[in-house]
Amino acid sequence: MSGRPLLIRGSVPLPEAELSWRFSRSGGPGGQHVNTSDTQVELRFDLAATEALPPVWKARAIERLGSRLVDGGVVVVRASENRSQWRNREAAMERLTALLGEAVAPPPKVRRPTRIPRGINERRLQEKKKRADTKRGRSPRNWD
Repeated sequence: MSGRPLLIRGSVPLPEAELSWRFSRSGGPGGQHVNTSDTQVELRFDLAATEALPPVWKARAIERLGSRLVDGGVVVVRASENRSQWRNREAAMERLTALLGEAVAPPPKVRRPTRIPRGINERRLQEKKKRADTKRGRSPRNWD
């Protein structure tokens, strides 16, 4: 294929043997060429049966991709936007790595709400009063 391994999050390679490719005719631009060549690419990866991913990543990916999994744990990615089968293969691989990379990413840190320090609030209110007095002093009206 492309000679480079499919890497998830920059460090975990997916074995070529676990990737299954299917090609079919694709619609769209290309004229009569479209009717004769199989340019649409379908890339399948059995997430439930893989041994390439660490168990924690695998469980996290299965949980997050639950709605996208078919046939008991298979991720399917399609690409048909290019005229060339080769480019569609590259696009499908990029989509799969992006999808799995996002699925195995650690959960974001929970934000702990913090209180605004009293001093900051008091300074803000003092500044508002000072500004109001300045503006009030510009008017010819007597505010007493």
